[in-house]
Amino acid sequence: MKDCIFCKIINGESPCWKVYEDDLVIAFFDKFPAVEGHTLIATKKHFENIYDIPDKYLERIAKVCKKLAIHYKKALDVKAINLIHGSGKEAQQDVFHFHFHLIPRKDAKKDNFKMHYNPKDKEISKSFDLILKKIKDDPDFKKIRSE
Repeated sequence: MKDCIFCKIINGESPCWKVYEDDLVIAFFDKFPAVEGHTLIATKKHFENIYDIPDKYLERIAKVCKKLAIHYKKALDVKAINLIHGSGKEAQQDVFHFHFHLIPRKDAKKDNFKMHYNPKDKEISKSFDLILKKIKDDPDFKKIRSE
């Protein structure tokens, strides 16, 4: 994708602070970090979101996320991480190239990064049975369970 900033980084057309790279995945610091060490982990091949990424790439990127999280814990004295992914505009995806944000957390009280939501009224739980029925009654659900 010629207009994709991540593709430009991968192709060497745009600079980055590269943390990791292999044949399928690249990781680099976010230019506008939420916290120190905020890293973007992306597939080297362009996939827009979770809906079109092949399992081979998804498995590799998940493994790289774990490896970097473990390494950051030691190398950066990180106590925890947030691993964030959004697929689609409604999920606040703004770079439409499959990626994760690895947010290292040293001191949540001081780093000013918050990941909270306002819980919905308990009335919404009345629809759980209906939602569950829609999911499980869909013919494709049986395929998911057998894979």
